[in-house]
Amino acid sequence: MKIAICGSMSAAKEMVEVKDFLEKKGHKIHIQDDIMDFVEGKRTDEDKWRKIEIDPFKNYFEVIKSCDAIIVVNVEKKGVKGYIGGNSLIEMAFAHVLDKKIYLLCEIPKLSYTDEIAAFQPILLNENIGNLEE
Repeated sequence: MKIAICGSMSAAKEMVEVKDFLEKKGHKIHIQDDIMDFVEGKRTDEDKWRKIEIDPFKNYFEVIKSCDAIIVVNVEKKGVKGYIGGNSLIEMAFAHVLDKKIYLLCEIPKLSYTDEIAAFQPILLNENIGNLEE
């Protein structure tokens, strides 16, 4: 299966681990180009000027369009279990509109937009990437 990995860059290490695991299982995985900068600590933030410069929304929309599914690596952040931020919510919306499967590594978070996340009908992996449907 072709899968795009999504998530907060604070979870870059976990996203790379998911990528490596799924590639070993034979899946074709797409991940943000600059993720290793976050894993290696070369970058720690995503500012609006960088987003304007590289336009990740248009670029990753094309990636999601070419995939069968997305996996949101939604680990705890800011004290919120299963955190899903603005970028990931947008990517989930893209996937939903394109009729792609949406997987969440962890639970649906309790946020002001919990209902919107639930409406995408994500498949919960219960913190175990091995639960991914083959």
